[in-house]
Amino acid sequence: MPTVRRRYQVTETDGVQRALDEAVKQWPTEPRSRLIVRVIQAGGDALAERERSRAGLESRRRAAARVGGSYPRAFGAGYLAGLRDDWPE
Repeated sequence: MPTVRRRYQVTETDGVQRALDEAVKQWPTEPRSRLIVRVIQAGGDALAERERSRAGLESRRRAAARVGGSYPRAFGAGYLAGLRDDWPE
């Protein structure tokens, strides 16, 4: 089919074969050629989600660092040790 987009050749290596074997469990009616596209899209989605999670974690860490030490009288000496005493072993 004519297209102006790039095309790629993919050799079904052992790793690609494993990925396609897993993909067929998700999309059993799709031909393997279409599964390649599905796997690439799913991988891209997973990478984007990981990046969003990482960014969210960094944002929470920065927020915690900003407020850290803001309430010195709220938590007296030994407060954390007291909390830990309540934790199951």
